[in-house]
Amino acid sequence: MNRPILCFGEALIDFHAEGSSEGGFPRAYVPFAGGAPANVAVAVARLGGDARFAGMLSTDPFGDFLLDSLRRTGVGVDDVARTDEANTALAFVSLDARGERSFNFYRPPSADLLFRPQHFRAGAFDDVAVFHVCSNSMTDPELAQTTREGMRRAQAAGALVSFDLNLRPALWPRESNPRPSVWPALHLADVVKLCAEEFAWLTEDGDLLDRLWQGRTRLLVVTDGPRPLRWFARDARGELPCPRVEAVDTTAAGDAFVGGLLCRLAALGHADAFAALLHDQTALHDMLAFAAACGALTVTRQGSFTAMPSAREVHAFLESNR
Repeated sequence: MNRPILCFGEALIDFHAEGSSEGGFPRAYVPFAGGAPANVAVAVARLGGDARFAGMLSTDPFGDFLLDSLRRTGVGVDDVARTDEANTALAFVSLDARGERSFNFYRPPSADLLFRPQHFRAGAFDDVAVFHVCSNSMTDPELAQTTREGMRRAQAAGALVSFDLNLRPALWPRESNPRPSVWPALHLADVVKLCAEEFAWLTEDGDLLDRLWQGRTRLLVVTDGPRPLRWFARDARGELPCPRVEAVDTTAAGDAFVGGLLCRLAALGHADAFAALLHDQTALHDMLAFAAACGALTVTRQGSFTAMPSAREVHAFLESNR
């Protein structure tokens, strides 16, 4: 049996626009459960993996909705803490004609920013195969320190650590530079996922790969929508074509990709198998093709939790797009 994948960070409400008034404004906004790490946990659970979510939820009605949504999708919530000191973060999502999304965030203040090291459950990391985080839990200095502490505890317990940059500039303080906050986390991660724009952004500081290999990272994956994804290891690199689909909503595509990737990493069972994978291009490409299929299927549906595919759907999609 695969060991659990523990996803840490924010869970929030994505309000998706529906309809349009005469002035071009949405007639309504429909709430969906979301938040990048929570999306990844749901993706893992939908694929049949053992998923857990750790984070701070508000005791407001939206926090209740998020907790219930996680439970209903099969995500373990023993590592969730609750607070009445702040409300749930909100994100208003707008989609263009190609399904590409843009966000307007109502955060801070919000409950997810209040998680501290003492809120990690005793023994939370004991049986974890992969610990996953993203940069949305680094926009606040204290929460950033908590995130890095979780990464270190996971590694000390023998887990792989995954980091998806998932950069959302609107979440950072105005005029701030996120790079000094995200680089320490990049150096703590065994596996890093970036999109092409994030790769270019980090490269502005110099040789990204040379700096990345100075930390723990052993695998970097760079996605670029429907264009071929690229992967980099310390002594090899390559690319893989991605399936083309008609996009309806790209909101959770990257999270679905990461969920598929983490499911395959957790199935390896131990660190030596991960090292061997990096020298087996056939197995590595098989893992990445599975993750890409998860992302491709997700963009054909609206929402975040609700858009995640099952393992059966992914395998059928791979067979039909062989």
